[in-house]
Amino acid sequence: MGDAFKQVSEEMGELIESFFTTPIFGDTTVGFTITTFYFLLACLIMLAVFFAYKRKMEGQLVPHGFFANGVEYLVDFVKDDVCKGTLGDTWKQHFPFLATVFFVVMFGDYIGMLPTWKAGTGTTGVTGAIALMSFGYFIIMGMRKKGVFGYIKSLAPAGLPAPIAAVVWVIELFSTFLRLITLAVRLFCNMFAGHVVMGVFAIMTTTFLQPLIAQFALANVGVGAMSILWMVLLILIYVVELLVAFIQAYIFTLLSAVYVQLAEAEGH
Repeated sequence: MGDAFKQVSEEMGELIESFFTTPIFGDTTVGFTITTFYFLLACLIMLAVFFAYKRKMEGQLVPHGFFANGVEYLVDFVKDDVCKGTLGDTWKQHFPFLATVFFVVMFGDYIGMLPTWKAGTGTTGVTGAIALMSFGYFIIMGMRKKGVFGYIKSLAPAGLPAPIAAVVWVIELFSTFLRLITLAVRLFCNMFAGHVVMGVFAIMTTTFLQPLIAQFALANVGVGAMSILWMVLLILIYVVELLVAFIQAYIFTLLSAVYVQLAEAEGH
């Protein structure tokens, strides 16, 4: 068993390296990476799903079947739980953007749950780009509502003494730009960590089973039996990660909606 754990530790470095993005051409700074490929593939699958849903709903007022009802449920979830619940009367204006963010992140997360495929949201380059769109959107909405200088001025609450207002304004400015970083890093870290954990248990499952496959002996039965435990844990973690992928899309979209609400709020 000690040899099995030693082999697992040796393969950990290779496992972690496999989750980092690699360039198809160019490099990871300026180029087209494998993660970008899977993100674009996730977007194409998303579009295919919604075109299929549109065709399914032609001539129907009420969705029928598992597929149509499933898509309808997700759309209503974003509309009711995220947009209406956070933005109130202005939800219709922001629903197209927020729904797009939700489904882009969700499909980008779930494509990485397929065997040998990589998550489209598995690098800070992709999550940073999505976060930048969200950041730019709520800044533009704030400036549209209050004007450019009005929005900049609103970072510090009205009525404060000038010295305190200046300090608060700097803190709020820093906090505003920090939202961009936290959106990108939170999504990436959750997806990366989950895939690493699944990879570890997958390695442990195969590593502990190898001695029994190579030589059926009583001494190897105990080690091989351990692989069953690792496999059960792997399946449980996989189920949890399916839930985490959805939750991360929800949190990303909900925070984007909150930032839009704060940008448009009077007196902020």
